[in-house]
Amino acid sequence: MSCDFGLMPREWRALRALRTPVGIQRALEAMPYHVASSAWSPRRVLREGTAHCLEGAIFAAAALRVLGLAPLLLDLEAVQDTDHVVSVFKLRGHWGAIAKSNFSGLRFREPVYRSVRELVMSYFESYINLRGERTLRAYSRPVNLARFDRSHRGWMTSEDDLWWVPEHLVRVPHTRLLTVSMMRNLSRVDRRSLEAGLVGYREH
Repeated sequence: MSCDFGLMPREWRALRALRTPVGIQRALEAMPYHVASSAWSPRRVLREGTAHCLEGAIFAAAALRVLGLAPLLLDLEAVQDTDHVVSVFKLRGHWGAIAKSNFSGLRFREPVYRSVRELVMSYFESYINLRGERTLRAYSRPVNLARFDRSHRGWMTSEDDLWWVPEHLVRVPHTRLLTVSMMRNLSRVDRRSLEAGLVGYREH
């Protein structure tokens, strides 16, 4: 596979221009949240200028790859809620994350976390459903999308939905975060915290 990963020159320049993980996050923040049953490739996200959680994470992974970092995805597994997919990266020995979310607290994380678990736990308090329940329960190991260059050549530029990505993520072994006793004793968040999480929330 060529060093441009099949991207057109203008697409390559657009991703290179983001320069840093923070720049990638800012690009995602500038896009409206895409409420739809789709799994667009980074090319389609660039073209349409909108994305949801999964699409945003895949886009971020592709952008990190163009910047010379590994295109890593990580699945956050929830109960009574939807899973959340983030793109993770490691700088100077510490982990950070880029994410698109309908909830304000489930987005960017600075690369200050010493382990993947520590990074994941930073999402725990903000990972809530509309009833105010804390719903995060497990996480996958980081998955490097470069491993699919042979079997799914062109995933960065495909015109077809990339449903194989979430299908693979749910099959990856997940690490549990809470004991049964912990889950039994969880409280709901207060109304103020719920309202803060819903800032910018889009239903349609």
